Amino acid sequence: MRKIGICFLLIFWIIPNFAFAQEHKQRITVEDIIRDGTFNPKYIRGINSLSNGETYTIQERGGKIVEHKYSTGEEVCVVFDASTFDIPELQKFRGYEFSPNEKKILLATDVNPIYRHSYTATYYVFDIDSKGIMPLSENGQQMMAAFSPNGEKVAFVRDNNVFIKNLVSGEERQITFDGEFNQIINGAPDWVYEEEFALKTGFQWSPDSRRIAYYRFDESHVKLFHMPLYVGTLYPQDYSFKYPKAGEENSLVTINVYDIEKGTTTQMDIGPETDQYIARIKWTPNPKELSMIRLNRLQNRLDILIADAEMGNSRVLFTEEDERYIEEPTDDYPIFTEDGKFFIIPSERDGFKHIYIYGMDGKLIRQVTSGEDEVKSIYGYDPRSKLVFYNAYDGNPLRSAVFFVSLDGKKRGKLSPLHGTNSANFSKGFKYFIHFHSSMNTPTLVTLHNAKGKQIRILEDNAQLVETLSAFEIPSKEFFSYTTSEGIKLNGYMIKPLGFDENAKYPVMMYQYSGPGSQSVIDRFRIDWHEFLATEGYIVVCVDGRGTGGRGEEFKKMTYGQLGYYESIDQIETGKYLQSLPFVDSNRIGIWGWSYGGYMSSLCLFKAPEVFSMAIAVAPVTNWRYYDSIYTERFMGLPQDNPSGYDDNSPTSHVDGLKGKLLLVHGTADDNVHVQNTLELAERLIQAEKQFDMMLYPDKNHGIYGGNTRMQLYTLMTNYVKENL
Repeated sequence: MRKIGICFLLIFWIIPNFAFAQEHKQRITVEDIIRDGTFNPKYIRGINSLSNGETYTIQERGGKIVEHKYSTGEEVCVVFDASTFDIPELQKFRGYEFSPNEKKILLATDVNPIYRHSYTATYYVFDIDSKGIMPLSENGQQMMAAFSPNGEKVAFVRDNNVFIKNLVSGEERQITFDGEFNQIINGAPDWVYEEEFALKTGFQWSPDSRRIAYYRFDESHVKLFHMPLYVGTLYPQDYSFKYPKAGEENSLVTINVYDIEKGTTTQMDIGPETDQYIARIKWTPNPKELSMIRLNRLQNRLDILIADAEMGNSRVLFTEEDERYIEEPTDDYPIFTEDGKFFIIPSERDGFKHIYIYGMDGKLIRQVTSGEDEVKSIYGYDPRSKLVFYNAYDGNPLRSAVFFVSLDGKKRGKLSPLHGTNSANFSKGFKYFIHFHSSMNTPTLVTLHNAKGKQIRILEDNAQLVETLSAFEIPSKEFFSYTTSEGIKLNGYMIKPLGFDENAKYPVMMYQYSGPGSQSVIDRFRIDWHEFLATEGYIVVCVDGRGTGGRGEEFKKMTYGQLGYYESIDQIETGKYLQSLPFVDSNRIGIWGWSYGGYMSSLCLFKAPEVFSMAIAVAPVTNWRYYDSIYTERFMGLPQDNPSGYDDNSPTSHVDGLKGKLLLVHGTADDNVHVQNTLELAERLIQAEKQFDMMLYPDKNHGIYGGNTRMQLYTLMTNYVKENL
């Protein structure tokens, strides 16, 4: 009896105290997500491996660059400290670059963004030995500044022209003279190359520092897009820039090589066709040979050209063709081995993206990876160990890991043991790597490893965030899959409300992006607006449908020529699947998304009013005719050749189907997906006598940032969900 009595007393004490603890746990707010960044993990930023392969630098608060040992983490020295200079803008330098001989540092300050990657800045050159600092130029801000390999010069772009600053003599030499806004661009990408090829610079130094290869964009025939800017001016300013829409004229691109000693410029032979793309330029280990990646306009044929930098003549080293399209090349395409004997590329030729090795005669040596776990990216090749290091999917498309494979394909392994999302930053020489890991329930963990994968130490465990999470009631998130009526297995995640009761009926808010090759269903840590909605009593569901990445070429490319068709079928089927679940209120299912996701959410609302009762479309494409040439034509071909593909699955063609509630949101200064898309859809809805809601954000870009804008936006969307779902 006594033991029973004690147990009852303990239960009597535990239950109310447990309830008391639960009552005092915090709940997620919009402010936590948007304004305060309460659940944002800490990262290690500005990592730069030094050439010795034994130390690295990181950018720390207060304007410092600090060198550390890989092996122990011990601080070696403070390489740069902005507080030692009476230059206020140095305190907030945006980025830094060491000269190849690591005697100087280039610092970007007073940064003024232009588009997604580009910006102008005031650069400073810091001499590590003398501790002296000087501005790169006194003649205005610069773009894309970069050291020569010998560290004696810096090239940069200003006013659409290329300049070279001699750090020894102090001379500033201009090497192009025809640059003009909205006419000619030298040394920098035009809008569409920057956005769709992620081209961050338009010039490359030769390995011997004797030459600079640079792009010249003649955009004089590209049509202007006019974008009024309203705020803070009596009369709106008209910002006009060249934006080639699908089927319209692109820039005429040429590649030139400037010889610094001779002061001469030679144009490279890129073939007789002018309606094409040069997606990348890269010097081979031979300082007289420049590689150029050429794509035809439809982007279903890729050539690697090798040009003689002195004479300009070129030859085709390698060609790849695809019946639909070839993925856009990245900066690591191709990787030339240091001995000049091989080059390494990724390819989807066997139906999945894998690594291939070719000789410099263009002949295939071997395919070194295979299977359904596609390669995501290649970190590089280590000539010492003859290993290629890369990132690939790990058993399924939700997870990724860091791998290595030998050139002969016989030696392979995984360097990241934890399940989830993994990536790496390798040291020069590949002796160490900094590993970044997260999973659905694990905030970012940053660790240091040797080349065999052995963990040396922890750099950031986000213990403070873990402690913060313990003070909050966090809705549960789980992965699931289901099979559609067409027999297609789709992956998704579901966030269930706090105190979930399987006997209750809940409204559902679906989120998706759905764009070609994208992925939203990933095993990684993230707490955002969706967890807030679940806190407020909504189930949140996300499913990656056909067209998304990680499942092979056929799954991804089947949407070719008819964007929106299969994607909307799969999202609608997901809605119907959710309607069949006993805990879902089948009459209260909404869908939302941003950009491509906004396109999809509005299309699904119009095509399936029996499934979706409301939608929020932020910055949506509403007809692919309004979007840019490179992206749209890659997946759709030319509108002249495929008019039905462009129109049949555009939201503007389905406005008669609107029965539920629709909120359209757009920034009026969106240089990417123009507000024209939303206004055109609005006009179609008005003429169809359909009621809808719309919010325009003055002078805001595609991300709709600035001041309190994001808080206002997410409060608006929260209220819209609560009032209409």
